[in-house]
Amino acid sequence: MSKTIIVSNRLPVKISRGDSRLEFSPSEGGLATGLGSIYKEQGNIWIGWPGMVVEEDIKGFVSEKLKELNLVPVFLTEEDITGYYEGFSNEVLWPVFHYISTYARFDLDKWESYKNVNQKFAQIISQYIEPGDTVWVHDYQLLLLPNIIREQFPEVSIAFFQHIPFPSQELFRMIPWRKELLSGILGADLVGFHTYDDVRHFISAATQLLDLHIDGSIIRMDERAIAVEPFPMGIDSRKFSELSESNNVKEIENRIKSSYKNQRILLSIDRLDYSKGIIQRLEAYHQFLEDNSEYHEKVVLFMIVVPSRDNVLEYQRLKDEVDRLVGNINSQHGKYDWTPVAYFYNSFPIEYLSALYNIADVCLVTSMRDGMNLVCKEYIASRNDNTGVLILSEMAGASKELNDALIINPNNLHEVKDALVEALNMPEEEMRDRMSTMRELIFKYNIDHWVKIYMARLSELIEIKTSMKTRLVKEQLRNEIAQLYNQASKRLILLDYDGTLVGFKKQIDLASPDRDLLELLDKFITDKKNTTTIISGRKHQTLEKWFGSRALYLVAEHGAWTKDINTAWKKKQGLSDSWKEEVHQLMDDFCDRTPGSFIEEKSYSLVWHYRKVQKGLGPLRANNLMDNLRYIIPSYGLQLLNGDKVVEVKQSEVNKGKAALQLLEKEKFDFILAIGDDYTDEDTFKVLPDSAITIKVGNHLSSARFSIKNQLEVRAFLKSLVTSS
Repeated sequence: MSKTIIVSNRLPVKISRGDSRLEFSPSEGGLATGLGSIYKEQGNIWIGWPGMVVEEDIKGFVSEKLKELNLVPVFLTEEDITGYYEGFSNEVLWPVFHYISTYARFDLDKWESYKNVNQKFAQIISQYIEPGDTVWVHDYQLLLLPNIIREQFPEVSIAFFQHIPFPSQELFRMIPWRKELLSGILGADLVGFHTYDDVRHFISAATQLLDLHIDGSIIRMDERAIAVEPFPMGIDSRKFSELSESNNVKEIENRIKSSYKNQRILLSIDRLDYSKGIIQRLEAYHQFLEDNSEYHEKVVLFMIVVPSRDNVLEYQRLKDEVDRLVGNINSQHGKYDWTPVAYFYNSFPIEYLSALYNIADVCLVTSMRDGMNLVCKEYIASRNDNTGVLILSEMAGASKELNDALIINPNNLHEVKDALVEALNMPEEEMRDRMSTMRELIFKYNIDHWVKIYMARLSELIEIKTSMKTRLVKEQLRNEIAQLYNQASKRLILLDYDGTLVGFKKQIDLASPDRDLLELLDKFITDKKNTTTIISGRKHQTLEKWFGSRALYLVAEHGAWTKDINTAWKKKQGLSDSWKEEVHQLMDDFCDRTPGSFIEEKSYSLVWHYRKVQKGLGPLRANNLMDNLRYIIPSYGLQLLNGDKVVEVKQSEVNKGKAALQLLEKEKFDFILAIGDDYTDEDTFKVLPDSAITIKVGNHLSSARFSIKNQLEVRAFLKSLVTSS
């Protein structure tokens, strides 16, 4: 049976040293809870670092104890942790991905350590992986791992999810090893992020830095299709809701309330990090107290900062600045019986946090950049009475979902200050409406739902990949098709041109047929059983120039023009070009705004090409053009086609399928072969009988029965047919 292997930097386990032995306890984190439904199933495993440096003589013992929990350790040395985790992961990736690139330290030795540790993970995975398995890699510490696994096990299904933001490509390209990191991630079949913004940034980086083709949210790379999609992560909502009702939590609530009588609590909980906006929050709160003296002695900012990376200079400076600001606020505004900021530089048990969530009138999240931020969701899940107000940074991934929070820009201190006033004065009915809406959302889209939809999407992609592999024209299938070809007495061969018989060129007029292609076509032509057809979107003048002297049936401009063997070109009747002037004018406007783009005019279609336009700008302009064209085409009965770096408008009565049907009506064929690579060839595939051999070039979804990898393999396949007869 196939299994799922989860891989992350840390295992979901806490190992502590007792008086005489090691003690193992499962992690209470949300990710561990959600993925428990996977890794705890029989046969599945979770691979990662156990969180401590393990001495050589007890590695076997630790491995056995973890095995009981379906966990497999990757043992790291102090040097590994310093170079790979504290070094490259947190001194390069963390600051750049959180848009604080001035803190990044680009050190070659730490990059080498990062590579080596990713290889260590791969070595452990290789001991457990088997054909048919699925590997799910998590987060920024293991960006190289998907491709390392892909190179060793090409047929395995691989998913990757990043829990922190992905930066804009302008920032990402600052990293000297950006291409290696991108290639590492793109070893996966499915790449997931919290938000669409992260998806957009990743796709932009991949297309700009690696020159890859993008089709919607699908990246094409090395004959593979990689889906890049947003999957906003949820929490264990029920856990926090139930915890709020426990007697232990209620007792803690009463103790806290007794310490802050007649004061409304503003709550913030963060790990010490420059991405959390702690300084900006304190400055905004200071301004709030300056401008609103009526709230003195009536509010308290209960601020928990969890210690983190105390040995790093930037974090030491941040801690000193937080201490200074808290001291200033409390000394300037505080009184003997009122401390404006209740500041705790400590971690607290989950029961204490639950009590704070229950009694806090306002939860304040001011992240400067956050992948998701789950504190705000924990606060909402805890509010069983639908009270409380959430103030949420627009820079946190959660802001894309929790629209009923008061959304603020954490850099705008006056906006944060005003949001505090609004939150403290919000009418109860509005407060309950907002909170109930957000609670409904986080209970529906909880951690279990996140895991479910992610794995469902991966299964869907695996199914597509598997079906495409079974359809792939390999030796056995090629021999079976050759046998059918040889047994037939009357054959119809339908061949697309660009992308099928020849590769795409920067200049559309440079894709003329080479000697090898012409010799191949001549072999088909000399066999009198064959009706060999070039069915293309090219102009009829171009096809005439290239193939007019040969005994080929030619279809040009998707069927607007046809030419039988040894006859003149015929134009399809009943077509009009009265629409051209209006469409041409619009395309001209876009050419003026988009250097490198140009218009190709055919008899009954216009094509806007952007293959020579600056990367990123072309698709943007193409989408804008199509939005404008949709207002024009209905009145003329036109069809809008979004192709490979082209936008085409043509008569809807013209398509390759109708041209193919005309051939089928003329004669009876006992062997039909159609090969094409793009959206226009789908019309051909759909009209042909079920017995036809229809082949799609590339790894796109298609109506074709079979697929073939690329144009070079098309040539090899066609050669095998003519040499077999």
